[in-house]
Amino acid sequence: MTTEQMQLTEIRNQIDTIDAQIQDLIGQRAACAQKVADIKTQGDNVDAVFYRPEREAQVLRAVKARNTSLLPDEEMAKLFREIMSACLALEQPTTVAYLGPEGSYSHASVIKQFGSSVHSIAVSTIEEVFEAVEKGDASYGMVPVENSSEGVVKSTQNALVTTDLKVSGEVALEIHHCLLSKSKTVENIHKIVAHQQALGQCEQWIKNNLPWAEIEAVASNALAAKMAKTDSAVAAIASEQAAQLYQLNILESHIEDQSDNSTKFWVVGRDATQSSGEDKTAMIVSMKNQSGALLDILSCFSSRGINMTRIISRPSLDTTWDYQFFIDVMGHQEDENLKQALAEVKSKSAFFKLLGSFPVSPL
Repeated sequence: MTTEQMQLTEIRNQIDTIDAQIQDLIGQRAACAQKVADIKTQGDNVDAVFYRPEREAQVLRAVKARNTSLLPDEEMAKLFREIMSACLALEQPTTVAYLGPEGSYSHASVIKQFGSSVHSIAVSTIEEVFEAVEKGDASYGMVPVENSSEGVVKSTQNALVTTDLKVSGEVALEIHHCLLSKSKTVENIHKIVAHQQALGQCEQWIKNNLPWAEIEAVASNALAAKMAKTDSAVAAIASEQAAQLYQLNILESHIEDQSDNSTKFWVVGRDATQSSGEDKTAMIVSMKNQSGALLDILSCFSSRGINMTRIISRPSLDTTWDYQFFIDVMGHQEDENLKQALAEVKSKSAFFKLLGSFPVSPL
């Protein structure tokens, strides 16, 4: 045996020993998770809540804070996300509805937030995501809220106005689109199919590279990939994961017009989320059409030093030329400072709906 072989053998033996230790510790963690489930279900507690987004956020932040390894903080947190996902599945399987089919960006956001052990349920529309959670067919739903280049997702906005569900989590996902087809050349493509948002995000690229192609908007990018699988003259705009899933060729990658393209998703559920120590609160507000009305609302936050992270206006569905404002601020609704601000905003608003408080995502 050469010196190099001896050195490699010694290191591999160390790795095997460490792997055994890691496996034993994961087993101990799983046993603790089972004990948590036993405590929560004492006395046939049918309303026990197992998924606690604020607790998971705290754990993942702690993982990143104490990380001194060669692995980047994000990678270390992703490993722990998967461990937590598997342990949560022991307590109670978590079901999450999303805009399918499998391979969509919504599906990817579910995995990023809940890990691979989650039981994901694909539905056909964003409205059906809300319905699945409202009816109890799913514990949570994952819905796209806003894209960095194309703006808000109207279907989600409409549902948030009327639903009784609460926003309990936020996921930001980098979106890198690919052109997928059974064909191996762009010249054979006569039609491009994708979700309307994806078509908008790749509009300039399509004009520059396939100006002859017919454009068709469909319910999701994953559905577009399924359509492309049946017709070599059709190309889909979808993810690399969709290419693997539906066995399509990647004709071009990174075709989005903006390289930093990303989409924000929200988790919606029936339970309120407790404070994690670093949270956001979302709401919908409308006010009387009079001078200074919006400034008066926003001063409720600024006068208390509360940072507003997002404000989006949209026409009201009830009154012509009336507007609703979707507002996100830093803090949890139970924080005393923010609680006072929200009470004041409500008193000054013609319409006020608190969508929920949720942890700032550590991933």
